[in-house]
Amino acid sequence: MSLEILGISVLWTFLFGYVILASIDFGAGFFNAYSILIGKEKILSKVIQRYLSPVWSVTNVFFVFFYIGIVGFFPKTATYFGTILLIPGSIALILMAIRGSYYAFESYRAGHKGYATMYGIAGLLIPPALSVVLAIAQGGFVTIENGTPQLDYFALFTSPLSWSIVVLAIIAVLYISAVFLTWYADKAQDADARDLMRRYALIWAIPLIVAASGIIIELRYHNYMLFENLLNLWWMFAVSFVLWALTTWFIWRKRSYTAALWLLVGQFAFAFFAYGIAHYPYLLYPHLTIHEGFTNQAMAISLVIVFVLGLALLIPSIYLLLKLFLFDEEYIQGKKE
Repeated sequence: MSLEILGISVLWTFLFGYVILASIDFGAGFFNAYSILIGKEKILSKVIQRYLSPVWSVTNVFFVFFYIGIVGFFPKTATYFGTILLIPGSIALILMAIRGSYYAFESYRAGHKGYATMYGIAGLLIPPALSVVLAIAQGGFVTIENGTPQLDYFALFTSPLSWSIVVLAIIAVLYISAVFLTWYADKAQDADARDLMRRYALIWAIPLIVAASGIIIELRYHNYMLFENLLNLWWMFAVSFVLWALTTWFIWRKRSYTAALWLLVGQFAFAFFAYGIAHYPYLLYPHLTIHEGFTNQAMAISLVIVFVLGLALLIPSIYLLLKLFLFDEEYIQGKKE
């Protein structure tokens, strides 16, 4: 395995971890706000707050690792994406700042409709803002003028592919979060919260597959090379579909929510890594590949060592967090703070 492939594989794994954890986090904030607005905060808010309190500040660690790694392993991405993502990236950062601020306000004024709503909406808008990067990476939106990349905003915001990715980002957040919170409420032995989140998970299951299929269809007309690469990896998407069907079946039949949660992770892992493989070797089609933008060998080896050491610290920390809070039955059931 070359250093380029090793580097992008490590980064893609970190990004996958962020996608799953952030989706749970963002979706939980939205469902908390929604439950307050419709008067069902007594059902959901306690379960969601018990999850958010210890976890919300940890999620962005994966994103920070990815951001540092992408610039370190592939310095040219700073030149390309730093310019074209100035506005979309700024919007995402503003939304993150708003969300963090309103989380603090909402924590002191639990159940406050205004704070909870701002927190929930900001969280739900962050994934679409970040997902714009995936749309841009498909090509067709960036031109190079005098050596400087220029983003065609009109083409980006009028592209069916862009909006398909945005829609999928929102639906995926709601679906992933609903499945996780169904499991979490079941562990908390909170039947009302479990049944409500189970209903939300089933509501978003079909739209998820429809939205994902829509992106593949749009790619046929936008980037036929990537579309063909995806077809060559049909078996990975087939496995993902089977895992989705099993996840939905377990939730529908009210069986083994733990199995449903792990099937969910597997479902998104197969689809996520299939997309990454299909996009190889391009970081920004057709302008930048992982080979052209890769750092020197000494820097690459140093980064690999740093990331391994980072994981050696991060994994035990997350395990301790899960053991003390998320997997502690007394904490989950609200018997201790």
